[in-house]
Amino acid sequence: MRARFNYWRRIFRSYFFPKTSALNFWHERPTASADFKIGELGSYYMTFEDKAGYAGPRDADGIILLDYHGDIGQRHNPIAIAQYGLARLNRYLKSRQLEDLAEAKKHGDWLVSNLKKNSEGVEVWVHDFAWRYRENLPPGWYSALAQGSGISLLARLFEATKEVKYLETAKRAFSALKTPIKQGGVLYEDPEGNIWLEEYVVEPPTHILNGFLWTLWGVWDYWLLTKEESAYSLFKKCAKTLVVNLPRYDIGFWSLYDLSEQAMNMIASPFYHRLHIVQLGITARLTNELVFSEYAERWAGYEKNPVYRIISIVYKAVFKIFYF
Repeated sequence: MRARFNYWRRIFRSYFFPKTSALNFWHERPTASADFKIGELGSYYMTFEDKAGYAGPRDADGIILLDYHGDIGQRHNPIAIAQYGLARLNRYLKSRQLEDLAEAKKHGDWLVSNLKKNSEGVEVWVHDFAWRYRENLPPGWYSALAQGSGISLLARLFEATKEVKYLETAKRAFSALKTPIKQGGVLYEDPEGNIWLEEYVVEPPTHILNGFLWTLWGVWDYWLLTKEESAYSLFKKCAKTLVVNLPRYDIGFWSLYDLSEQAMNMIASPFYHRLHIVQLGITARLTNELVFSEYAERWAGYEKNPVYRIISIVYKAVFKIFYF
C-alpha cells in the first residue's frame, strides 16, 4: 500500500508540475534529423534538440540528473545520459562549438566509467533506483534501451575523436543485446522464434515499442562501428520481428505503448504516439521495409482525427488509474 501511495504521489507531482520533473526531459518534440546518412555515424537519427537544452539538475561533475520527485528524487538515468550526449553531439556537428563536444564527451565518459557486470556477469548500465512498470523493479534494473542508446553515443564519439575507450566500451555493452534474459542479458526469443530486445526485463516480456525501436538503431550503429556479422544478423532478426508484429500495436484508432497483457491494452500517450510515428519513418529508411512507413502514415492519420485523440486520452487516463 505504501509503495502504491508513493507511486501516485510521484505521478501527481510529475504530471502537474512537468517543468520540474523528469517528464520535462522525456517529453520533447519528436523530430527526425534532416541530415543523417544511413551508412554513416554522423548526426543521430533524431535531433533531440529539446534535450540539448536541458536545464535541470546536475551532479557535482556536471552530469545531468532527472528529478522523479517523491521517494525517488534526483537520479542518474543512463538512458537520459546517453540521449543527452547524443543531443549535444548532434549540436556539435552543426555548430562545431567545442563546448557541445565537451558535453557529449563528459556524458560518454560517464557511460565508460559506469558499465558494470550484473549478477550473471553481463556488463550493463544499471538504474540505481526502484521503478514501477507493471511490477516494482528493485534498484539495479537494466534495459535494452540503455544499452542501445549508450552504444549509439559511444559509436559516434569514437568516430568523432578516435579515442579507443569509446570503441572498447561499446563492444562490452553490445554483449547484453545478444545475451538472453535468463543469462543476464536483454534478448528474448518468443515461441514463434521472434527476437525482441526488452526495455524492461519483466516476466512475461511486454515488448515496449519505442524502446525496441531506439535499441534497434543502437544495433545498427554498432554494426556500422565494427562490421561484426553478429550485429548485422541481430539487426535483421529484430527488424523482421517488428515487421511481423506491427499489426499488434495498431488498435484501429491509435497505437499501443506495449503488448503487456491485462484486461485493458496499454495505449500510447499522445507523446509516445507521435514518437512512434517519427521512429517508424526513420526505421523505414534504415531497413528499407515499406511496412514501417505505411504504419507511420496510418498512425499520423489517427493523430489528426480529433475524436481519436480524445478517445485515446480518456482511455489512457483510465488505464493509468487501474494499472500503471
